[in-house]
Amino acid sequence: MLDSVFNGLFDTATTTSSVDVGSFIACLGAAIFLGLIISAFYMYKNKCSKSFLATLAVLPAIVCVVILMVNGNIGTGVAVAGAFSLVRFRSVPGTAKEIGAIFLAMAAGIVVGMGYIGYASLFVLIIGFVGMMLSKLKFGGTSTPYFNKTIRITIPEDLDYTGVFDDLFGEYTTKHSLISVKTTNMGSLFKLTYNITLKDTSSEKEFIDKLRCRNGNLEISSSLQETKIGEL
Repeated sequence: MLDSVFNGLFDTATTTSSVDVGSFIACLGAAIFLGLIISAFYMYKNKCSKSFLATLAVLPAIVCVVILMVNGNIGTGVAVAGAFSLVRFRSVPGTAKEIGAIFLAMAAGIVVGMGYIGYASLFVLIIGFVGMMLSKLKFGGTSTPYFNKTIRITIPEDLDYTGVFDDLFGEYTTKHSLISVKTTNMGSLFKLTYNITLKDTSSEKEFIDKLRCRNGNLEISSSLQETKIGEL
């Protein structure tokens, strides 16, 4: 009686047999458990929202159910692929790491839905630990981020800013570039913005003191350089 409740309305003798309730619950439970593991791995040294973590937790289960219901039927599989192609992500662009986590969750759901719970568990654990190690080792990151600075110098209007600080930049920086020039205070002052790479961070104060002597002790600000690198 219970099995008949979970049979498809359109199941016939010629179609693939339906999934039994025990296997369905086992696969669904495994998918939810793996989703929680993926969320836990992603939280390691990553800033993320609660909604994104919740999505990672339930996504393997959703994909698993779809794969279970397709159950080897090619026609149904094509229909499901067409339905998923209508889905659009939210307008806020995701990072490469977020997209990778979503693909991991979907792949885990597909493998569990095919019945390979052991392989899915091994797959999630290996990829999760590899991701944690890459984050811990700061793989792909620069080893000297604090040497890159953005410095803003205010100078009087009668001071020609073309090459006025080149000797100081040559002494204290390995490279420098003038990013922008802006007038202020009714045109009586100029604000210059440079991106620089310091030779030694311990000499930053000495460098700024010499700049102050050159610009008439007007305002100077220094901050970490904002490098916006496109994802993917």
